[in-house]
Amino acid sequence: MSALQETLRAELVAAMKRKDRSAVSAFRTTIAALENAEAVAVETHPAAGAIEGSALGAGAAETERRVLTAADEAGILRDQITEREDTAASLGSAQAETAERLRREASVLAAIPVSPSCPPPS
Repeated sequence: MSALQETLRAELVAAMKRKDRSAVSAFRTTIAALENAEAVAVETHPAAGAIEGSALGAGAAETERRVLTAADEAGILRDQITEREDTAASLGSAQAETAERLRREASVLAAIPVSPSCPPPS
């Protein structure tokens, strides 16, 4: 687990204790985005020979997850912030409460420190 993921998980626990729903939502979705980015693409196999060509034994079909660089993680964090800011801006006054929640989530994520080799998330 990377330093950013450890930080996000620690902040998630703290936000849960504070009962800060916006922060909990922001941290959970960002952790999920990082975990999804680590997933490897599933290869498709032809239907014929599926049984003969299948892996046998417990864990035989498991594969290593991708390892994200600090720059990859910082980019995902920036994307999460940008997505919330853009959505909040597009909502306007029609859904002011939702827009404000998204802005709070973006500011919570913007406060997360990233690796020194990467630019800050804003």
